[in-house]
Amino acid sequence: MNVTLKEYSQEELAAQPIGAWSGEAHRQVVGALRAQLAVENLTQPHWWTLNHVAGEPGRWTRATLIERLARYEDLGIDFNGVFDDLVARGWLTEEDGAMTLTEAGEAGRLRARDRNLRVHHQTHEGIPTADFVTTINVLRRMVANLGGNGDLPD
Repeated sequence: MNVTLKEYSQEELAAQPIGAWSGEAHRQVVGALRAQLAVENLTQPHWWTLNHVAGEPGRWTRATLIERLARYEDLGIDFNGVFDDLVARGWLTEEDGAMTLTEAGEAGRLRARDRNLRVHHQTHEGIPTADFVTTINVLRRMVANLGGNGDLPD
């Protein structure tokens, strides 16, 4: 999808409200990701859970994963409901409170990953890597300037 953008002067662009543009970018990117996850009947908290548990099987409990992920969730979704759903699907098991993905869970995670990668590639289309890196660093600086954490998530 090759999209042509209208050209504007530096003065016009510099006068644009960053909150409006960063908000619109957030809505578009997150909306596209959520739409792709919905094809698998998943939410972002489902996706985050699958990735964390896959990355460190047996490390995460409900409490530690909720503590880790709650700051990213913006829809008021109950994480215990997400965990229960993944267990009911047969995608996640809990032994002594520790979570592990099943083969079905890993297969679902990989399908969702492929869908998210398509959004990622579409988002980056026509943007040189150096420009993308500059954008991330500018946003990190803005976040830090306003008292937030500009570090990359661990």
